[in-house]
Amino acid sequence: MKTSFNKYGRKDGNDLCEISLKNDNGMVVKVLNYGATLEKVLLNDKNMILSLNSPADYSQERNYLGGTVGRIAGRVRKGQWRHGLEIHQLPINEGENHIHGGIGTDTEVWDFEPSCDENSARVDLTLFDPDGHNDYPGNLRIHVKYELDNDDTLHYSINAVSDQLTIFNPVNHVYFTLGEKDNIKDLKLKMNADYYLPVDHSGMPDRGMEEVAGTAFDFRKTKRVGDALEADDPQIKDRGGMDHPFILNGNRPGAVLSSNERKVIVNTDAPSLIIYTGNGFDHTGKYTADFGQYAGITFEAQIQPAEGNDLGRITLLPNEEFKRNVSWKFEQKYGIGN
Repeated sequence: MKTSFNKYGRKDGNDLCEISLKNDNGMVVKVLNYGATLEKVLLNDKNMILSLNSPADYSQERNYLGGTVGRIAGRVRKGQWRHGLEIHQLPINEGENHIHGGIGTDTEVWDFEPSCDENSARVDLTLFDPDGHNDYPGNLRIHVKYELDNDDTLHYSINAVSDQLTIFNPVNHVYFTLGEKDNIKDLKLKMNADYYLPVDHSGMPDRGMEEVAGTAFDFRKTKRVGDALEADDPQIKDRGGMDHPFILNGNRPGAVLSSNERKVIVNTDAPSLIIYTGNGFDHTGKYTADFGQYAGITFEAQIQPAEGNDLGRITLLPNEEFKRNVSWKFEQKYGIGN
């Protein structure tokens, strides 16, 4: 096991660093302290995730690739949080809604500390998000950990504590490609999810859970991702692909994404995985010009978004600890029968 880091720049008086974690099998994970970002996952030197060309590119244009997005990832309807008789207003930054924490945690420079032993290589990243930043109440201390073991599993965790009543529902926004260059349509997906949440024109859920059975969203048996993306389904057509929460049924694994040569097994203690298939990539943007539609797929492990402004499920009491765990196990050249 081995850790190292390299300084590649400065931002707001802070050093920007790329941290490398390497296991005894030669698997390498690269993490940026900008945004506590998962930059690369190299399996036999093949990158398994969607990455920009240079570490320095990540702070130049916000695109969420691999970032730790918070305080809330996803949308809050009209930016409103109702608690008791009060309505707390968050910044409106997408249509009539609040999205991805405003100028969120993925745009901050985090402190970090790498370490390793005979069993794992890890980096701990910490951030202090002050009361009132992005109009969120409470001084919030966040701890993110990336830990690579010799089973080729990357473990990701978020812990946080606030000194005031607040809301928190972060996510790691990594896009998986399994090394596919153009798009993820020919990858195969299986999920332990019997229900999903349909969404309205703004991407917010609006009618509760619906069964995946008989829909394009049924991945209870392994299915080509492109079969869903090409389906004649109003939900798919309206969002230009998948942009939907899947409610996990508690069986493991949560999801398995595979190609002919590789796969990633996703497990989490979150109740849902939000699947987004890079619908908005269109070869524009200075740093994402190489990415077209469906260039990658996310498994955003979090509490599913609420329909209205009752955000009780993502409310943190003062000094209550938030905990979230995700693992991504990578396998190479597995047999057809596995």
